[in-house]
Amino acid sequence: MSKRIDVSGLTAYYGAHKAIEDISMTIEPRTVTAFIGPSGCGKSTFLRTLNRMHEVTPGGRVEGKVLLDGEDLYGPGVDPVAVRRQVGMVFQRPNPFPTMSVFDNVAAGLRLNGVRKKSDLSDIVEKSLKGANLWNEVKDRLDKPGAGLSGGQQQRLCIARAIAVEPEVLLMDEPCSALDPISTLAVEDLIGELKERFTIVIVTHNMQQAARVSDRTAFFNLAGVGRPGRLIEIDDTERIFSNPSVQATEDYISGRFG
Repeated sequence: MSKRIDVSGLTAYYGAHKAIEDISMTIEPRTVTAFIGPSGCGKSTFLRTLNRMHEVTPGGRVEGKVLLDGEDLYGPGVDPVAVRRQVGMVFQRPNPFPTMSVFDNVAAGLRLNGVRKKSDLSDIVEKSLKGANLWNEVKDRLDKPGAGLSGGQQQRLCIARAIAVEPEVLLMDEPCSALDPISTLAVEDLIGELKERFTIVIVTHNMQQAARVSDRTAFFNLAGVGRPGRLIEIDDTERIFSNPSVQATEDYISGRFG
């Protein structure tokens, strides 16, 4: 069951440095929301606040609220590990566990969550690999190292690993930036299928990709050199790319930026 995210007044710090400031937005269930904007404007930092990965960084802390269907993920007594089970993440570079087989890569999170029965593990691993459009390519090599797959296959393996534990939200931090065009297309097609089951948020530097895969697009920008990143505008993707309401958004999208 995918869930809605409501963010209000979110500011994130690295030590004394304020990385992003006063961000508020709503992310609807079963949609794809893309974050675009220049490098260093806080897109990935904000993404990482949505599953409390930001605080894993030394000095990382936040102010403000992130609600998942009304529950404050930063509320007192909330377990960050439990949050990351609900809000999965796929990183920029494929990161399969190098010493593990394809099967064990997908099963790793399940085992951490207490799934031990071999038949249950097999069923969920198969379902997850099918969900990541990878099953037909790897079903005869489940016992081979995950690191032996191609880059595009490794990224889909990481997506299978993320969805195996049935999160409600899937965060993707530039998931195609290290991939060739054919692998990129495979992951983009997959995103379109996965949004039927998950709320998806993707950071991308590729504006064509944002236009292709997302329902809504958020444009982030820096307030100035050394200033924190801010959310400039969020709207339906079609409107952001055809008729944005803020000049800075139009300048960025049309290449007149900077």
